[in-house]
Amino acid sequence: MSRNNPALGLQHLLGGFKLALSPGLRRFVLIPFLVNVIIFSLLVWLGIDQFGVFMDWAVPEDAWYSFLRWLLWPLFAVAALLIIFFTFTAIANLIAAPFNALLAEKAELKLGGQLPSGSSSMSDIMKSIIPAMMSELRKLAYFLLRAIPILLLFLIPVVNIAASVLWIIFGAWFMTIEYADYPMGNHDMSFPQQLASLRASRWSSLGFGGSVMLLMMIPLVNFLAMPAAVCGATLFWHKELASKAALNPAEMS
Repeated sequence: MSRNNPALGLQHLLGGFKLALSPGLRRFVLIPFLVNVIIFSLLVWLGIDQFGVFMDWAVPEDAWYSFLRWLLWPLFAVAALLIIFFTFTAIANLIAAPFNALLAEKAELKLGGQLPSGSSSMSDIMKSIIPAMMSELRKLAYFLLRAIPILLLFLIPVVNIAASVLWIIFGAWFMTIEYADYPMGNHDMSFPQQLASLRASRWSSLGFGGSVMLLMMIPLVNFLAMPAAVCGATLFWHKELASKAALNPAEMS
């Protein structure tokens, strides 16, 4: 299979799921897993409770385009799920960021990779809390600057159909940015360098991020989505991104 294609992205995530459950890594999955369960459950409950209200507002039954309700319902449902997932991702990763970075480190070592520094201790984790949160806030700023214009398109009748498709594509891209930051950050890559590396594997990145979104839609399995995505992104880095970064250092600077 050639590099840089959506199927590879899916393969990386499936490998990450298996890696997260492997001996030696399970204990590092515990905290991200618990954060996942609590935050995701709360947001899904809120989303289900408010979705009907949104549909009545977006597509009133007396509107001239109400005949499209059957078509818009699944599109808006997917968009609503993605909004929940992104909100969940922002909150959950902000809380679990230092532990996700540690999980990515241990996963890479298990894969036979090498890190610039030695293994992290609990004191190192505590010291990394502020930098990890700053990294999450930087990704959040990147997300909001692009997500808000897309979300505004949902306010325009008919145009909101295209907005749903655009939202899904952007969602897949951002999911990869979110989780690839952990292994790439462990190698001291700046955010612009990370983006350049992911653009060099754009199709694999979209395949990986899209697979993460699908994983989050599977009941019960989605509670392992965060650690699986962290391990999958680490596998993505180890098998595909690291070699490209090494071959094209000028583009990553």
